[in-house]
Amino acid sequence: MEFVTGALAAIGAGIITNPLDVVKVRFQLQGELKGKGTHKIHYKNFFHAFYVIGRSEGITALQKGLGPGLVFQVLLNGTRLGVYEMAEKRKLNLNSDGSVSLLNTICIGSVAGVLGAYAGSPMYLVKIQLQSQAAASIAVGYQHQHLGTLEALANIRKQYGVVGLWRGVSGACVRLAVGSCSQLSGFYLTKEQLEKHKLLSSEKSLLNTIVASAVGGTLTAFTMNPFDVISTRLYNQGVDKDGRGLLYKNYFDCATKVAKIEGFRGLYKGVVPQFSRIGPHSVLCLVFWDILKDFFKDYRVT
Repeated sequence: MEFVTGALAAIGAGIITNPLDVVKVRFQLQGELKGKGTHKIHYKNFFHAFYVIGRSEGITALQKGLGPGLVFQVLLNGTRLGVYEMAEKRKLNLNSDGSVSLLNTICIGSVAGVLGAYAGSPMYLVKIQLQSQAAASIAVGYQHQHLGTLEALANIRKQYGVVGLWRGVSGACVRLAVGSCSQLSGFYLTKEQLEKHKLLSSEKSLLNTIVASAVGGTLTAFTMNPFDVISTRLYNQGVDKDGRGLLYKNYFDCATKVAKIEGFRGLYKGVVPQFSRIGPHSVLCLVFWDILKDFFKDYRVT
């Protein structure tokens, strides 16, 4: 049941925030391995990106990658939140006095994030590649030209074997280890303090959950963005006939090249849509999760 509540919460959040994810991916790929002022800027800012995508590709393009994105959310958060809830029930996230342990929460959140990354990696690979596909006039990054999710999965497996479906997973593991521990640590520690001191409302109120979720989402957006850029680049890059990346050899090669050529700003490309996506997604996901946990707990009791 722990995995079901995590998955359902993630689906609800994923449907609402997918357009923001599309915009984020486009920003992260714009000007790939090019210095400032040496490439054409298709997406000038957050709102301009929405306008340009809608005008050039149609409004439905803002939901590109929704199918694999939702499956990814089920696999990722079903695993990630499920693992954390199991640990929570065994009180592994608490100190001996019953308070939330920052160290334990970071460790559990990181492990849960890595497990979720592996579980959902094939779908994340396809999601990124579908979201990056664009009209020629506004295309950024490598264009894979997939016709759909199933066709993409079949072609990747046929050309590069089952292992090819996990290409780029190293970037996802770091991304989700950082993102998961930031989100869950921020959420639980904030929620504990709000309930302990009754700063906003009575204990276990929806308002406390929403505020704690927002804190967790904000923390996640800024700590995870550099790792998210690297992950997007690794998943989207073209590969040769042997499945080797055309731009990056591995995680560290990607991080080094981006930092050297694009600078610090390159690692924070897409931070505005990242924040705009992670904020609502974190709030919706964690609020749904908290509500569903209580619902199923009450349901089992009755």
